Amino acid sequence: MQKLTFNYLFAFLALFSFALIGCEEAGEDGEKSTSNLPKARGELGEIILVIDSAKYAGPVGDVLKEIFQENIEGIIRSESLFNLRKVDPRKLTRILRMASNMVYVTTFDDRSPGSRTINSQFTANSKEMAQNDPSLYMLRSQDEYAVGQEVLYLFGNNDQELINNLRENKEKIQNLFLTREREKIGRALFNRKSSEATYKGREKFDIKLNLPASYQFVEEDDKFLWFRQPTPRADKPDISVFFYMTDYTEEEQAFPENIIKLRDEITKTRIFADPAVKESYVVTETLEPPVFSNTTIDDQFAVEMRGAWRTNNKSMGGSFLSYTVVDAERGKIIYMEGFVYYPNEAHRSSLREIETILKATIINEEA
Repeated sequence: MQKLTFNYLFAFLALFSFALIGCEEAGEDGEKSTSNLPKARGELGEIILVIDSAKYAGPVGDVLKEIFQENIEGIIRSESLFNLRKVDPRKLTRILRMASNMVYVTTFDDRSPGSRTINSQFTANSKEMAQNDPSLYMLRSQDEYAVGQEVLYLFGNNDQELINNLRENKEKIQNLFLTREREKIGRALFNRKSSEATYKGREKFDIKLNLPASYQFVEEDDKFLWFRQPTPRADKPDISVFFYMTDYTEEEQAFPENIIKLRDEITKTRIFADPAVKESYVVTETLEPPVFSNTTIDDQFAVEMRGAWRTNNKSMGGSFLSYTVVDAERGKIIYMEGFVYYPNEAHRSSLREIETILKATIINEEA
């Protein structure tokens, strides 16, 4: 691989302060050739962290753990954002270099063997630029060793400088990999879409629902649609998504306490562990309160809620993710949710599948 240089500088482009375009040889058209590269591999949520062991054991490693191993909020049990796999720079194999997500971390004043191995990939000019501008801390390279790969270089002149930049840009770094993961999940999920979900969404709510073909229709009424990806095996998650529309009359409807109230009103008469047992309806678990944040769905204001659910008779439980979308133009509130039942297993991948599906909803096709 050619030595890294700061080829193209972008002014705070969405998620990162600047990006590296190309570490491999360019083709005749100036674009990096990937024709001879293998396909990137790796599990969802996995990041290969290439860093000297001594640096990882110190303050820099602590900040990296805060970024990549932060606990997911609003989930039924403790799970981290990513699975971090640390590798010594001198022990990188060809297989490891084909990982979907790789992060190299170094400081230019570090003389340890592992850091020197990474530093040797930077040109003298690049190091001088970083020394003159301490705000430079990231290089991004795509398809460096494999097609579909994201490689991130995080660096600084010294530990404290790097730590400051990492803490300041924590969410941007997280969102880079979270966005890539949603895109990857979306390509797999939407290879075949449910025509029934598309039809029913337009007919009932005048919105476009994008659901994988594996999701089956369960139940509906004049305000409600429920689809489910059932699993006949105990080693697969049981995922449901449902949609509900009501009138939007006041801003307070999008307040957290009113969203919880709306959710419980929807599920109390519609979603049961066992329809024959009326006390088995789904409720929001409030011992560990849900977590809220503002976002957008199809450019419409929405409130995200993440939390735990259980049945009223405590026979079942799991995690859920919802969006309360304000369609002010039509005077409607659209509540959409996915919830997962997967006892004693991780819910992270299921929730990211739900997030990908719900965020693909098109509220106004004519816009």
